Amino acid sequence: MEAPARRRATPKSAAQTPAATGPEAAPDTAPATTPDTSPTETPEARRPRGRPRKTVEELDDGNRRRALIEGAARLFRTQGFDATSTRDIAAAAGMHSGSPFYHFESKSALLHAVMDEGMVLALHSQKNALALLPSNATPRERLRVLVRHHFEILLGPHSDFIPVMLYEWRSLSPAQRKSIARVKDDYEGLWMPVLQALAQQGALQADPAVARLFIFGALNWSVQWFDPQRGMSLDQLTDQALALFIRETP
Repeated sequence: MEAPARRRATPKSAAQTPAATGPEAAPDTAPATTPDTSPTETPEARRPRGRPRKTVEELDDGNRRRALIEGAARLFRTQGFDATSTRDIAAAAGMHSGSPFYHFESKSALLHAVMDEGMVLALHSQKNALALLPSNATPRERLRVLVRHHFEILLGPHSDFIPVMLYEWRSLSPAQRKSIARVKDDYEGLWMPVLQALAQQGALQADPAVARLFIFGALNWSVQWFDPQRGMSLDQLTDQALALFIRETP
């Protein structure tokens, strides 16, 4: 792993530097003939109230961090974590080789951010997908939404984050794994009420907890073999998965 480059101090903007202040103005009772030597305080010289206005570089920090995470996710997926250097990541984001260390203390910290933010976004979009269903949606309809959404984050246009977690889980430290596992458990936990309802209907032949493990194992493995050029859409892939996991009740 490349040694972290020395961080450059960010220069303070004019808004961040306290304005110089002079002695107080002479009182109104001073003789008219006495010259007022106090500097006149202009609006520009007054110290701004509230938080200082951010510089252009500071405003762009969020965009730069996002570019690093997206570039790293793509490279970690295609090249692997070990084979990807911080120089590669910086080049993918259009930055200097030492720039990633301004935002992340190490390549490992960047890997953790890729997985963590990917899982958080997946959890959020999964909740939104379920919220769009009518309140009287059947368990099968709910499972279809869950499966279709999972295929989207695995195989869709922004699908680098979760596969990186599948491929590079062992590259995380124990503390990092524990952090990601909490979000992952929340994501998978939303499937349990649906699977339990299907089991009660007799549409699910396995114990719901075991079925969840089998289902995620099968869905996640699709990143290894699915090829959109073969003509099958994600909707069609979802129908095939449902036919495999559950059976129609009489």
